Amino acid sequence: QVQLVESGGGLVQAGGSLRLSCAASGSTVSRSAMAWFRQAPEKEREFVAAIDWTGGGTLSADSVKGRFTISRDNAKNTMWLQMNSLKPEDTAVYNCAATQSWRDVSRRSGEYAYWGQGTQVTVSS
Repeated sequence: QVQLVESGGGLVQAGGSLRLSCAASGSTVSRSAMAWFRQAPEKEREFVAAIDWTGGGTLSADSVKGRFTISRDNAKNTMWLQMNSLKPEDTAVYNCAATQSWRDVSRRSGEYAYWGQGTQVTVSS
């Protein structure tokens, strides 16, 4: 069973940066696609970015392209989301997720079997 734990959230001013981490334990995710989703108060969960198991293929939402970068290190069982030029509308709880092994990267939350508890990101104007 895979456990995912996010860290790195916090309060930052608009224009600032944060780096989120997602550490996996219990079982390897080295053959799993992984992703970041976010959910703001009173809004539906939203896809942010995803990365395939090789680290060579990524997807990102139009709203974060050019500002957010997803990466991973399979040797460390860890994924990151570097967030630059943050905006107040980026405020949300950010969750990391992983598919079962050998699944394709996807924008759909239903494709991901394992989820972390989330980390709060708050961007002040």
